[in-house]
Amino acid sequence: MAVTHVLMRRLLACALLAIGSMAAMGTGAAQQDARHQTPAAAAAQAAHQEAALGLKQISLLNRLTWGATPALAKHLQEVGDKAFIDEQLEPGPAKLPSAVQRAIDTLPVSKDPQALVLRIRRRQIDMSKTQGTRMEEKEREEFQAWILDFQRQAQQRTLFRAVYSSNQLQEKMTWFWMNHFSVFIGKGPIMRPLIVDYEERVVHPRALGKFQDLLAATMRHPAMLVYLDNRFNYAKKINENYGRELMELHTLGVDAGYTQKDVIALSHILTGLGVNLTGKQPKLPKKHKDDYVHEGLFEFNPARHDYGDKQFLGHTIHGKGLAEIDEVAKLLAHQPATAKHISKKLAVYFVSDDPPEALIDHMSKVFLDSDGDIAATLRAMFESQAFQQALSKEDFKDPMRYVMASVRMMHGEGDPIVNAQPIVGWLGQLGEVPYGRVTPDGYPLERSDWQGSGQMQTRFVIARGIGSPAAGLYEKPEKGKKPATRKPPEEARKAYAGILRNGVSKATRQALQQANSLAEWNTLLLSSPDFMNH
Repeated sequence: MAVTHVLMRRLLACALLAIGSMAAMGTGAAQQDARHQTPAAAAAQAAHQEAALGLKQISLLNRLTWGATPALAKHLQEVGDKAFIDEQLEPGPAKLPSAVQRAIDTLPVSKDPQALVLRIRRRQIDMSKTQGTRMEEKEREEFQAWILDFQRQAQQRTLFRAVYSSNQLQEKMTWFWMNHFSVFIGKGPIMRPLIVDYEERVVHPRALGKFQDLLAATMRHPAMLVYLDNRFNYAKKINENYGRELMELHTLGVDAGYTQKDVIALSHILTGLGVNLTGKQPKLPKKHKDDYVHEGLFEFNPARHDYGDKQFLGHTIHGKGLAEIDEVAKLLAHQPATAKHISKKLAVYFVSDDPPEALIDHMSKVFLDSDGDIAATLRAMFESQAFQQALSKEDFKDPMRYVMASVRMMHGEGDPIVNAQPIVGWLGQLGEVPYGRVTPDGYPLERSDWQGSGQMQTRFVIARGIGSPAAGLYEKPEKGKKPATRKPPEEARKAYAGILRNGVSKATRQALQQANSLAEWNTLLLSSPDFMNH
Protein backbone atom coordinates (compact mmCIF):
# COMPACT_ATOMS: atom_id res chain seq x y z
CA MET A 1 0.00 0.00 0.00
CA ALA A 2 3.02 2.30 0.56
CA VAL A 3 3.85 2.06 -3.14
CA THR A 4 0.31 3.04 -3.96
CA HIS A 5 0.56 6.02 -1.65
CA VAL A 6 3.71 7.22 -3.46
CA LEU A 7 1.97 6.83 -6.83
CA MET A 8 -0.98 8.82 -5.61
CA ARG A 9 1.23 11.63 -4.32
CA ARG A 10 2.97 11.75 -7.69
CA LEU A 11 -0.42 11.85 -9.37
CA LEU A 12 -1.48 14.74 -7.18
CA ALA A 13 1.77 16.53 -8.01
CA CYS A 14 1.09 15.99 -11.71
CA ALA A 15 -2.38 17.37 -11.24
CA LEU A 16 -0.98 20.50 -9.60
CA LEU A 17 1.55 20.96 -12.41
CA ALA A 18 -1.18 20.61 -15.02
CA ILE A 19 -3.40 23.05 -13.18
CA GLY A 20 -0.51 25.48 -12.85
CA SER A 21 -0.01 25.31 -16.62
CA MET A 22 -3.68 25.95 -17.20
CA ALA A 23 -3.61 28.94 -14.88
CA ALA A 24 -0.50 30.31 -16.60
CA MET A 25 -2.29 30.20 -19.92
CA GLY A 26 -4.92 32.44 -18.37
CA THR A 27 -7.85 30.83 -20.12
CA GLY A 28 -10.95 32.95 -20.13
CA ALA A 29 -13.07 30.16 -18.66
CA ALA A 30 -10.75 29.71 -15.67
CA GLN A 31 -10.52 33.44 -15.04
CA GLN A 32 -14.27 33.85 -15.29
CA ASP A 33 -14.85 30.96 -12.86
CA ALA A 34 -12.30 32.37 -10.41
CA ARG A 35 -14.06 35.75 -10.45
CA HIS A 36 -17.32 34.06 -9.49
CA GLN A 37 -16.01 32.07 -6.53
CA THR A 38 -17.05 34.56 -3.88
CA PRO A 39 -20.69 33.38 -3.49
CA ALA A 40 -19.59 29.74 -3.54
CA ALA A 41 -16.87 30.48 -1.00
CA ALA A 42 -19.42 32.15 1.23
CA ALA A 43 -21.73 29.16 0.93
CA ALA A 44 -18.85 26.84 1.67
CA GLN A 45 -17.92 28.86 4.75
CA ALA A 46 -21.51 28.62 6.01
CA ALA A 47 -21.63 24.90 5.30
CA HIS A 48 -18.39 24.48 7.26
CA GLN A 49 -20.28 25.25 10.44
CA GLU A 50 -22.44 22.09 10.18
CA ALA A 51 -21.38 18.92 11.94
CA ALA A 52 -19.14 16.65 9.89
CA LEU A 53 -19.04 12.88 9.56
CA GLY A 54 -16.05 11.08 11.00
CA LEU A 55 -13.60 9.43 8.64
CA LYS A 56 -14.84 5.95 9.63
CA GLN A 57 -18.40 6.93 8.70
CA ILE A 58 -17.22 8.25 5.35
CA SER A 59 -15.40 4.96 4.81
CA LEU A 60 -18.56 3.05 5.80
CA LEU A 61 -20.55 4.99 3.21
CA ASN A 62 -18.07 4.24 0.48
CA ARG A 63 -17.80 0.53 1.31
CA LEU A 64 -21.53 -0.17 1.49
CA THR A 65 -22.52 2.03 -1.45
CA TRP A 66 -21.22 3.11 -4.84
CA GLY A 67 -20.04 6.34 -3.24
CA ALA A 68 -21.03 9.09 -0.86
CA THR A 69 -23.30 11.93 -1.86
CA PRO A 70 -24.04 14.94 0.37
CA ALA A 71 -27.64 13.79 0.89
CA LEU A 72 -26.60 10.22 1.76
CA ALA A 73 -23.96 11.52 4.17
CA LYS A 74 -26.58 13.62 5.96
CA HIS A 75 -28.92 10.61 6.12
CA LEU A 76 -26.20 8.47 7.73
CA GLN A 77 -25.57 11.25 10.21
CA GLU A 78 -29.28 11.38 11.10
CA VAL A 79 -29.97 7.63 11.49
CA GLY A 80 -26.58 6.36 12.69
CA ASP A 81 -24.37 3.52 11.48
CA LYS A 82 -26.47 0.56 12.67
CA ALA A 83 -29.77 1.82 11.24
CA PHE A 84 -28.02 2.69 7.97
CA ILE A 85 -26.60 -0.83 7.68
CA ASP A 86 -30.03 -2.29 8.48
CA GLU A 87 -31.66 -0.18 5.77
CA GLN A 88 -29.17 -1.36 3.18
CA LEU A 89 -29.36 -5.03 4.18
CA GLU A 90 -33.17 -5.05 4.24
CA PRO A 91 -34.16 -2.66 1.45
CA GLY A 92 -37.68 -1.85 0.36
CA PRO A 93 -38.61 -0.96 -3.22
CA ALA A 94 -35.81 1.00 -4.86
CA LYS A 95 -36.30 4.71 -5.39
CA LEU A 96 -34.84 6.46 -8.41
CA PRO A 97 -35.49 9.95 -9.77
CA SER A 98 -38.63 9.73 -11.91
CA ALA A 99 -36.77 10.88 -15.02
CA VAL A 100 -34.13 8.17 -14.52
CA GLN A 101 -36.72 5.44 -13.93
CA ARG A 102 -38.57 6.60 -17.02
CA ALA A 103 -35.37 6.47 -19.06
CA ILE A 104 -34.72 2.88 -17.92
CA ASP A 105 -38.29 1.75 -18.56
CA THR A 106 -38.41 3.22 -22.08
CA LEU A 107 -35.25 1.48 -23.29
CA PRO A 108 -36.26 -1.17 -25.85
CA VAL A 109 -34.05 -3.75 -24.16
CA SER A 110 -35.95 -3.25 -20.88
CA LYS A 111 -39.36 -4.15 -22.27
CA ASP A 112 -39.00 -7.77 -23.38
CA PRO A 113 -35.37 -8.87 -23.70
CA GLN A 114 -36.31 -12.47 -24.46
CA ALA A 115 -38.44 -11.36 -27.41
CA LEU A 116 -35.46 -9.35 -28.66
CA VAL A 117 -33.33 -12.50 -28.57
CA LEU A 118 -35.76 -14.20 -30.94
CA ARG A 119 -35.84 -11.14 -33.22
CA ILE A 120 -32.05 -11.17 -33.37
CA ARG A 121 -32.03 -14.87 -34.16
CA ARG A 122 -34.61 -14.45 -36.95
CA ARG A 123 -32.60 -11.63 -38.44
CA GLN A 124 -29.46 -13.75 -38.39
CA ILE A 125 -31.32 -16.46 -40.30
CA ASP A 126 -32.60 -13.91 -42.84
CA MET A 127 -29.10 -12.51 -43.30
CA SER A 128 -27.72 -15.96 -44.01
CA LYS A 129 -29.95 -16.05 -47.10
CA THR A 130 -28.21 -13.00 -48.61
CA GLN A 131 -24.65 -14.30 -48.31
CA GLY A 132 -22.61 -13.55 -51.38
CA THR A 133 -24.89 -10.73 -52.52
CA ARG A 134 -24.35 -6.98 -52.58
CA MET A 135 -26.95 -6.68 -49.81
CA GLU A 136 -24.86 -8.72 -47.40
CA GLU A 137 -22.32 -6.04 -46.40
CA LYS A 138 -24.96 -3.35 -45.85
CA GLU A 139 -27.16 -5.72 -43.84
CA ARG A 140 -24.26 -6.75 -41.65
CA GLU A 141 -23.30 -3.14 -40.92
CA GLU A 142 -26.89 -2.32 -39.96
CA PHE A 143 -27.10 -5.49 -37.86
CA GLN A 144 -23.91 -4.69 -35.98
CA ALA A 145 -25.12 -1.15 -35.24
CA TRP A 146 -28.43 -2.58 -34.02
CA ILE A 147 -26.70 -5.06 -31.71
CA LEU A 148 -24.24 -2.46 -30.41
CA ASP A 149 -27.16 -0.24 -29.44
CA PHE A 150 -28.58 -3.05 -27.29
CA GLN A 151 -25.21 -3.33 -25.58
CA ARG A 152 -25.23 0.40 -24.81
CA GLN A 153 -28.76 0.08 -23.44
CA ALA A 154 -27.75 -2.80 -21.16
CA GLN A 155 -24.85 -0.79 -19.77
CA GLN A 156 -27.01 2.31 -19.44
CA ARG A 157 -29.53 0.47 -17.27
CA THR A 158 -27.06 -0.89 -14.77
CA LEU A 159 -25.08 2.36 -14.49
CA PHE A 160 -28.19 4.48 -13.99
CA ARG A 161 -29.22 2.26 -11.08
CA ALA A 162 -25.71 2.29 -9.62
CA VAL A 163 -25.66 6.10 -9.64
CA TYR A 164 -29.19 6.77 -8.41
CA SER A 165 -30.80 3.82 -6.63
CA SER A 166 -31.68 4.27 -2.97
CA ASN A 167 -30.80 0.58 -2.44
CA GLN A 168 -27.09 1.09 -2.87
CA LEU A 169 -25.91 -2.13 -1.24
CA GLN A 170 -28.30 -4.16 -3.40
CA GLU A 171 -26.83 -2.49 -6.50
CA LYS A 172 -23.30 -3.09 -5.29
CA MET A 173 -24.08 -6.74 -4.54
CA THR A 174 -25.73 -7.07 -7.94
CA TRP A 175 -22.42 -6.04 -9.48
CA PHE A 176 -20.58 -8.45 -7.15
CA TRP A 177 -22.73 -11.41 -8.20
CA MET A 178 -22.73 -10.43 -11.88
CA ASN A 179 -18.95 -10.54 -11.56
CA HIS A 180 -18.98 -13.80 -9.59
CA PHE A 181 -21.42 -15.53 -11.97
CA SER A 182 -19.81 -13.68 -14.84
CA VAL A 183 -21.06 -13.83 -18.43
CA PHE A 184 -19.45 -11.96 -21.32
CA ILE A 185 -21.69 -9.68 -23.34
CA GLY A 186 -19.64 -10.27 -26.47
CA LYS A 187 -20.41 -14.01 -26.63
CA GLY A 188 -22.61 -13.69 -29.70
CA PRO A 189 -25.31 -11.15 -30.65
CA ILE A 190 -28.07 -12.68 -28.50
CA MET A 191 -26.04 -12.05 -25.33
CA ARG A 192 -26.86 -8.31 -25.41
CA PRO A 193 -30.53 -8.67 -24.44
CA LEU A 194 -29.91 -11.96 -22.61
CA ILE A 195 -27.59 -10.25 -20.14
CA VAL A 196 -30.31 -7.72 -19.29
CA ASP A 197 -32.78 -10.53 -18.58
CA TYR A 198 -30.09 -12.35 -16.55
CA GLU A 199 -29.41 -9.34 -14.35
CA GLU A 200 -33.04 -8.24 -14.03
CA ARG A 201 -34.72 -11.59 -13.31
CA VAL A 202 -31.94 -13.68 -11.76
CA VAL A 203 -29.26 -11.61 -10.02
CA HIS A 204 -30.78 -8.30 -8.93
CA PRO A 205 -33.76 -9.69 -6.98
CA ARG A 206 -31.59 -12.35 -5.24
CA ALA A 207 -28.51 -10.25 -4.53
CA LEU A 208 -29.23 -10.22 -0.79
CA GLY A 209 -31.23 -13.45 -0.58
CA LYS A 210 -30.29 -17.13 -0.25
CA PHE A 211 -27.23 -18.28 -2.14
CA GLN A 212 -28.85 -21.57 -3.15
CA ASP A 213 -31.71 -19.72 -4.83
CA LEU A 214 -29.28 -17.48 -6.69
CA LEU A 215 -27.10 -20.39 -7.74
CA ALA A 216 -30.04 -22.47 -8.99
CA ALA A 217 -31.41 -19.50 -10.97
CA THR A 218 -28.06 -18.92 -12.70
CA MET A 219 -27.90 -22.62 -13.60
CA ARG A 220 -31.18 -22.34 -15.50
CA HIS A 221 -30.64 -19.04 -17.26
CA PRO A 222 -29.88 -19.01 -21.01
CA ALA A 223 -27.14 -16.38 -20.57
CA MET A 224 -25.06 -18.78 -18.48
CA LEU A 225 -25.90 -21.80 -20.60
CA VAL A 226 -24.89 -19.95 -23.79
CA TYR A 227 -21.76 -18.37 -22.31
CA LEU A 228 -20.32 -21.59 -20.86
CA ASP A 229 -21.49 -23.77 -23.76
CA ASN A 230 -23.83 -26.05 -21.84
CA ARG A 231 -26.30 -25.95 -24.70
CA PHE A 232 -23.71 -28.17 -26.44
CA ASN A 233 -23.49 -30.59 -23.51
CA TYR A 234 -25.21 -33.87 -24.50
CA ALA A 235 -25.44 -37.30 -22.91
CA LYS A 236 -23.30 -38.82 -25.67
CA LYS A 237 -21.10 -35.76 -26.22
CA ILE A 238 -20.05 -34.26 -22.90
CA ASN A 239 -18.85 -30.65 -22.67
CA GLU A 240 -17.10 -30.09 -19.32
CA ASN A 241 -16.83 -26.32 -19.55
CA TYR A 242 -19.78 -25.33 -17.35
CA GLY A 243 -19.34 -28.19 -14.88
CA ARG A 244 -15.74 -27.19 -14.20
CA GLU A 245 -16.47 -23.48 -13.74
CA LEU A 246 -19.54 -24.22 -11.62
CA MET A 247 -17.30 -25.86 -9.01
CA GLU A 248 -14.07 -23.92 -9.45
CA LEU A 249 -15.50 -20.39 -9.70
CA HIS A 250 -19.13 -20.37 -8.62
CA THR A 251 -19.16 -22.63 -5.55
CA LEU A 252 -16.36 -24.78 -4.08
CA GLY A 253 -13.29 -22.87 -5.21
CA VAL A 254 -10.18 -24.10 -6.95
CA ASP A 255 -8.57 -25.84 -3.94
CA ALA A 256 -11.64 -27.63 -2.57
CA GLY A 257 -10.40 -31.17 -3.17
CA TYR A 258 -12.79 -32.29 -5.88
CA THR A 259 -11.48 -34.52 -8.64
CA GLN A 260 -11.70 -34.79 -12.40
CA LYS A 261 -14.26 -37.56 -11.84
CA ASP A 262 -16.45 -35.02 -10.04
CA VAL A 263 -16.13 -32.62 -12.97
CA ILE A 264 -17.19 -35.35 -15.39
CA ALA A 265 -20.07 -36.46 -13.14
CA LEU A 266 -21.37 -32.90 -12.79
CA SER A 267 -21.13 -32.42 -16.54
CA HIS A 268 -23.30 -35.50 -17.02
CA ILE A 269 -25.80 -34.13 -14.49
CA LEU A 270 -25.97 -30.86 -16.43
CA THR A 271 -26.79 -32.54 -19.75
CA GLY A 272 -30.11 -31.46 -21.22
CA LEU A 273 -29.93 -27.92 -19.83
CA GLY A 274 -30.06 -25.60 -22.80
CA VAL A 275 -31.77 -22.91 -24.83
CA ASN A 276 -34.64 -23.04 -27.30
CA LEU A 277 -34.56 -20.26 -29.90
CA THR A 278 -37.06 -21.83 -32.28
CA GLY A 279 -40.19 -21.92 -30.14
CA LYS A 280 -40.78 -25.48 -31.33
CA GLN A 281 -40.79 -28.58 -29.17
CA PRO A 282 -38.06 -31.05 -30.14
CA LYS A 283 -38.62 -34.74 -30.69
CA LEU A 284 -38.78 -36.40 -27.28
CA PRO A 285 -38.22 -39.96 -26.05
CA LYS A 286 -41.48 -41.59 -24.96
CA LYS A 287 -40.02 -42.75 -21.66
CA HIS A 288 -39.13 -39.23 -20.47
CA LYS A 289 -41.31 -36.95 -22.57
CA ASP A 290 -43.11 -35.65 -19.47
CA ASP A 291 -39.78 -34.36 -18.15
CA TYR A 292 -39.54 -31.78 -20.93
CA VAL A 293 -39.49 -28.16 -19.67
CA HIS A 294 -39.68 -25.04 -21.83
CA GLU A 295 -39.90 -21.73 -19.95
CA GLY A 296 -39.20 -18.61 -21.98
CA LEU A 297 -35.93 -19.38 -23.74
CA PHE A 298 -34.82 -22.00 -21.21
CA GLU A 299 -35.22 -25.61 -22.17
CA PHE A 300 -34.59 -28.92 -20.45
CA ASN A 301 -34.51 -31.55 -23.17
CA PRO A 302 -34.68 -35.12 -21.82
CA ALA A 303 -33.49 -36.43 -25.19
CA ARG A 304 -30.09 -34.86 -24.42
CA HIS A 305 -29.92 -35.81 -20.73
CA ASP A 306 -27.97 -38.67 -19.20
CA TYR A 307 -30.46 -40.51 -16.99
CA GLY A 308 -27.86 -42.81 -15.47
CA ASP A 309 -26.91 -42.55 -11.78
CA LYS A 310 -23.82 -40.43 -11.04
CA GLN A 311 -21.33 -40.34 -8.17
CA PHE A 312 -20.68 -36.70 -7.31
CA LEU A 313 -18.73 -35.42 -4.27
CA GLY A 314 -19.32 -38.76 -2.54
CA HIS A 315 -23.09 -38.67 -3.17
CA THR A 316 -25.19 -40.79 -5.51
CA ILE A 317 -27.28 -38.57 -7.79
CA HIS A 318 -30.03 -40.74 -9.23
CA GLY A 319 -31.08 -40.07 -12.80
CA LYS A 320 -34.34 -38.14 -12.62
CA GLY A 321 -33.99 -35.31 -15.10
CA LEU A 322 -34.25 -31.66 -14.15
CA ALA A 323 -34.67 -32.52 -10.46
CA GLU A 324 -30.98 -33.50 -10.47
CA ILE A 325 -30.10 -29.85 -11.07
CA ASP A 326 -31.96 -28.69 -7.97
CA GLU A 327 -30.39 -31.50 -5.94
CA VAL A 328 -26.90 -30.52 -7.06
CA ALA A 329 -27.55 -26.81 -6.46
CA LYS A 330 -28.54 -27.61 -2.87
CA LEU A 331 -25.55 -29.91 -2.40
CA LEU A 332 -23.05 -27.37 -3.71
CA ALA A 333 -24.60 -24.42 -1.85
CA HIS A 334 -24.28 -26.21 1.51
CA GLN A 335 -20.69 -27.37 1.19
CA PRO A 336 -18.26 -25.91 3.78
CA ALA A 337 -15.86 -25.20 0.90
CA THR A 338 -18.54 -23.09 -0.81
CA ALA A 339 -19.22 -21.17 2.40
CA LYS A 340 -15.50 -20.41 2.74
CA HIS A 341 -15.05 -19.51 -0.94
CA ILE A 342 -17.99 -17.08 -0.94
CA SER A 343 -17.11 -15.63 2.46
CA LYS A 344 -13.52 -14.95 1.43
CA LYS A 345 -14.58 -13.22 -1.78
CA LEU A 346 -17.00 -11.00 0.15
CA ALA A 347 -14.33 -10.22 2.74
CA VAL A 348 -11.79 -9.35 0.06
CA TYR A 349 -14.29 -7.06 -1.63
CA PHE A 350 -15.47 -5.25 1.49
CA VAL A 351 -12.54 -5.50 3.93
CA SER A 352 -9.07 -6.01 2.45
CA ASP A 353 -6.99 -8.01 -0.01
CA ASP A 354 -5.87 -10.30 2.82
CA PRO A 355 -8.79 -10.60 5.27
CA PRO A 356 -8.17 -12.36 8.61
CA GLU A 357 -8.83 -16.11 8.60
CA ALA A 358 -10.88 -15.67 11.79
CA LEU A 359 -13.26 -13.37 9.91
CA ILE A 360 -13.61 -15.81 7.00
CA ASP A 361 -14.28 -18.68 9.43
CA HIS A 362 -16.92 -16.63 11.27
CA MET A 363 -18.65 -15.62 8.04
CA SER A 364 -18.53 -19.22 6.78
CA LYS A 365 -20.24 -20.46 9.95
CA VAL A 366 -22.97 -17.82 9.63
CA PHE A 367 -23.38 -18.72 5.95
CA LEU A 368 -23.91 -22.40 6.76
CA ASP A 369 -26.04 -21.82 9.87
CA SER A 370 -28.34 -19.40 8.02
CA ASP A 371 -28.90 -21.66 5.01
CA GLY A 372 -26.68 -19.50 2.84
CA ASP A 373 -28.35 -16.20 3.72
CA ILE A 374 -26.29 -13.55 1.94
CA ALA A 375 -27.60 -10.62 4.01
CA ALA A 376 -26.91 -12.49 7.26
CA THR A 377 -23.37 -13.26 6.11
CA LEU A 378 -22.80 -9.62 5.20
CA ARG A 379 -24.19 -8.48 8.55
CA ALA A 380 -21.77 -10.77 10.37
CA MET A 381 -18.95 -9.17 8.39
CA PHE A 382 -20.12 -5.58 8.93
CA GLU A 383 -20.43 -6.16 12.68
CA SER A 384 -17.02 -7.80 12.97
CA GLN A 385 -14.02 -6.19 14.61
CA ALA A 386 -12.02 -6.77 11.42
CA PHE A 387 -14.46 -4.70 9.36
CA GLN A 388 -14.60 -1.93 11.95
CA GLN A 389 -10.82 -1.76 12.03
CA ALA A 390 -10.71 -1.71 8.24
CA LEU A 391 -12.82 1.46 8.22
CA SER A 392 -9.81 3.32 9.62
CA LYS A 393 -7.48 1.99 6.93
CA GLU A 394 -6.95 2.76 3.26
CA ASP A 395 -9.36 1.06 0.85
CA PHE A 396 -8.16 1.71 -2.68
CA LYS A 397 -11.08 1.86 -5.11
CA ASP A 398 -11.06 -0.37 -8.17
CA PRO A 399 -12.16 1.31 -11.46
CA MET A 400 -15.87 0.63 -10.98
CA ARG A 401 -15.87 1.94 -7.42
CA TYR A 402 -13.73 4.93 -8.38
CA VAL A 403 -15.79 6.03 -11.36
CA MET A 404 -19.12 5.43 -9.61
CA ALA A 405 -17.97 7.32 -6.50
CA SER A 406 -16.73 10.20 -8.65
CA VAL A 407 -19.93 10.44 -10.71
CA ARG A 408 -22.14 10.17 -7.63
CA MET A 409 -20.19 12.85 -5.80
CA MET A 410 -20.13 15.26 -8.74
CA HIS A 411 -23.39 14.46 -10.52
CA GLY A 412 -25.50 12.29 -8.20
CA GLU A 413 -27.70 15.16 -7.08
CA GLY A 414 -29.37 17.91 -9.08
CA ASP A 415 -30.32 17.38 -12.71
CA PRO A 416 -30.34 13.66 -13.55
CA ILE A 417 -27.93 12.48 -16.21
CA VAL A 418 -29.52 11.07 -19.35
CA ASN A 419 -26.51 9.54 -21.10
CA ALA A 420 -24.29 6.95 -19.40
CA GLN A 421 -21.99 6.41 -22.38
CA PRO A 422 -19.28 8.74 -21.04
CA ILE A 423 -19.25 6.57 -17.89
CA VAL A 424 -18.89 3.44 -20.03
CA GLY A 425 -15.98 5.13 -21.79
CA TRP A 426 -14.23 5.99 -18.51
CA LEU A 427 -14.66 2.44 -17.22
CA GLY A 428 -13.38 1.11 -20.53
CA GLN A 429 -10.23 3.22 -20.28
CA LEU A 430 -9.63 1.80 -16.81
CA GLY A 431 -10.29 -1.79 -17.86
CA GLU A 432 -13.51 -2.63 -16.00
CA VAL A 433 -16.37 -1.94 -18.39
CA PRO A 434 -19.71 -3.56 -17.41
CA TYR A 435 -20.16 -7.09 -18.80
CA GLY A 436 -16.78 -6.84 -20.52
CA ARG A 437 -14.79 -9.60 -18.81
CA VAL A 438 -14.06 -12.19 -21.49
CA THR A 439 -13.03 -14.99 -19.12
CA PRO A 440 -15.48 -16.50 -16.60
CA ASP A 441 -13.38 -15.63 -13.53
CA GLY A 442 -14.75 -12.06 -13.41
CA TYR A 443 -12.75 -8.90 -12.81
CA PRO A 444 -10.14 -9.06 -10.00
CA LEU A 445 -11.40 -7.98 -6.57
CA GLU A 446 -7.99 -7.36 -5.05
CA ARG A 447 -6.98 -3.71 -4.85
CA SER A 448 -3.39 -4.55 -5.82
CA ASP A 449 -4.53 -5.56 -9.30
CA TRP A 450 -5.59 -1.98 -10.09
CA GLN A 451 -2.66 0.05 -8.78
CA GLY A 452 -0.34 0.34 -11.78
CA SER A 453 1.13 3.71 -12.74
CA GLY A 454 -0.72 3.70 -16.09
CA GLN A 455 -4.00 3.25 -14.25
CA MET A 456 -3.22 6.22 -12.01
CA GLN A 457 -2.34 8.51 -14.90
CA THR A 458 -5.55 7.58 -16.68
CA ARG A 459 -7.52 8.39 -13.53
CA PHE A 460 -6.26 11.96 -13.62
CA VAL A 461 -7.52 12.38 -17.19
CA ILE A 462 -10.87 10.88 -16.20
CA ALA A 463 -11.07 13.06 -13.09
CA ARG A 464 -10.83 16.13 -15.31
CA GLY A 465 -13.73 14.85 -17.40
CA ILE A 466 -15.97 14.02 -14.45
CA GLY A 467 -15.16 17.21 -12.56
CA SER A 468 -15.77 19.46 -15.57
CA PRO A 469 -19.23 20.40 -16.89
CA ALA A 470 -19.34 16.88 -18.44
CA ALA A 471 -22.01 17.95 -20.92
CA GLY A 472 -22.07 14.48 -22.46
CA LEU A 473 -23.80 13.11 -19.37
CA TYR A 474 -26.77 15.41 -19.71
CA GLU A 475 -27.66 15.13 -23.37
CA LYS A 476 -28.32 12.18 -25.60
CA PRO A 477 -25.72 12.08 -28.37
CA GLU A 478 -26.99 13.46 -31.67
CA LYS A 479 -24.90 13.99 -34.78
CA GLY A 480 -24.23 17.63 -35.53
CA LYS A 481 -25.66 18.83 -32.23
CA LYS A 482 -23.32 20.82 -30.03
CA PRO A 483 -23.67 20.06 -26.30
CA ALA A 484 -25.17 22.87 -24.24
CA THR A 485 -22.79 24.83 -22.03
CA ARG A 486 -22.98 23.84 -18.37
CA LYS A 487 -21.22 24.94 -15.21
CA PRO A 488 -18.88 22.56 -13.37
CA PRO A 489 -20.67 20.69 -10.57
CA GLU A 490 -20.26 22.37 -7.19
CA GLU A 491 -21.84 19.81 -4.84
CA ALA A 492 -18.48 18.27 -3.93
CA ARG A 493 -16.83 21.53 -2.89
CA LYS A 494 -19.77 22.40 -0.66
CA ALA A 495 -19.82 18.90 0.84
CA TYR A 496 -16.08 18.85 1.54
CA ALA A 497 -16.33 22.23 3.21
CA GLY A 498 -19.12 20.86 5.38
CA ILE A 499 -20.37 17.38 6.18
CA LEU A 500 -17.50 15.54 4.44
CA ARG A 501 -14.66 17.82 5.50
CA ASN A 502 -12.98 15.03 7.50
CA GLY A 503 -12.63 13.10 4.26
CA VAL A 504 -9.59 15.06 3.12
CA SER A 505 -6.18 15.39 4.76
CA LYS A 506 -4.31 18.62 5.45
CA ALA A 507 -2.03 18.02 2.46
CA THR A 508 -4.96 17.54 0.11
CA ARG A 509 -6.74 20.58 1.53
CA GLN A 510 -3.65 22.67 0.83
CA ALA A 511 -3.56 21.34 -2.72
CA LEU A 512 -7.23 22.15 -3.21
CA GLN A 513 -6.63 25.72 -2.12
CA GLN A 514 -4.34 26.19 -5.11
CA ALA A 515 -7.13 25.50 -7.62
CA ASN A 516 -7.96 28.51 -9.81
CA SER A 517 -11.42 27.34 -10.80
CA LEU A 518 -14.16 25.03 -9.65
CA ALA A 519 -13.36 22.51 -12.42
CA GLU A 520 -9.74 22.43 -11.25
CA TRP A 521 -10.83 21.97 -7.65
CA ASN A 522 -13.01 19.03 -8.66
CA THR A 523 -10.16 17.47 -10.62
CA LEU A 524 -7.81 17.74 -7.68
CA LEU A 525 -10.31 16.20 -5.29
CA LEU A 526 -11.00 13.20 -7.53
CA SER A 527 -7.24 12.76 -8.13
CA SER A 528 -6.37 12.91 -4.45
CA PRO A 529 -5.16 9.96 -2.36
CA ASP A 530 -7.98 10.66 0.09
CA PHE A 531 -10.74 10.25 -2.49
CA MET A 532 -9.21 7.11 -3.98
CA ASN A 533 -8.61 5.52 -0.58
CA HIS A 534 -11.84 6.19 1.39
